[in-house]
Amino acid sequence: MTPERKAMIASAAILVFGGVGYWANGMIYSSAEAMDMIETLRDSALYLGSAMATSSGTTLALMLTLVGFIQRLDTSFSHGVYKRIGYIALFSTFSLAGSVVLLLVLTLPIGEFDKLPSQWYPILYTVIYSLVIVLSALLVGTVTLVFGTVMLLINSLRPEAENTDD
Repeated sequence: MTPERKAMIASAAILVFGGVGYWANGMIYSSAEAMDMIETLRDSALYLGSAMATSSGTTLALMLTLVGFIQRLDTSFSHGVYKRIGYIALFSTFSLAGSVVLLLVLTLPIGEFDKLPSQWYPILYTVIYSLVIVLSALLVGTVTLVFGTVMLLINSLRPEAENTDD
């Protein structure tokens, strides 16, 4: 199985797990309950958003370094290696953008305001929870793809390797 397929399966598993978690929380029936759930989710989402923004930026920089390193090697790699590095960069870019969106959403007001519609808090909870799950799936997919790419490079650079880099 290719690293791309493994990354997609791992990401899909996290999405399913997150969806089951959302379903297990049940429907939010009042603004007060939604406010409590948002407050609970807010701290962990803030840490996740900050960590993912940092790790995504770092991963992008490392992929650029890796491409430069690969070009200096005498070993030639197939188009597949570069394609995987491109996917890692794409996942990292989406993760970085999603993390910024999550951090911006967390700045929205979470207090008792008279002018806000009653559905504001359940919608805000759903948006925050969805962003957390999607970002978690992207993180797992990125790490899975990085692992597959690193293993491919290691296998290609070993002296006894037969250069099977698809």
